[in-house]
Amino acid sequence: MDNLAKQLREDAERIDCTVSEELDERIRASLHGVTPEQPAQPKSTSKSFAFWFASSLTGVAAAVAIIAIVNLQEPEPVPVPVDVAPAPLNFPTIQWHVEAAVLTTPLEQEIDNLQSDLKKAEEAVKQDIDRLF
Repeated sequence: MDNLAKQLREDAERIDCTVSEELDERIRASLHGVTPEQPAQPKSTSKSFAFWFASSLTGVAAAVAIIAIVNLQEPEPVPVPVDVAPAPLNFPTIQWHVEAAVLTTPLEQEIDNLQSDLKKAEEAVKQDIDRLF
């Protein structure tokens, strides 16, 4: 880090910069021409008693008028439901042609095959046990 700081200092010393008179005058003029911004004066928020009284009276009058209008209106008549019998639904009839499925024969054959496989497996296990012991 010392080498970097040393290199930066050397580079800074080699910089030769001059400001022209014209630029210097423009900078001074802009600095003198600027005035600090003044904070805005807060407006007084106090209203007169007459304004407060008039606005309150107007609000009360509006509320009374709305209440009177709402309460003096006749309620809308409630429609009486009419009992109307719904029309009967006519569904088309379907002619079903049903035949009983016979599935027992293939299942019986499968059970017989499984039982024979179990017997063969049982005999093989017994032979392995006899051979080992």
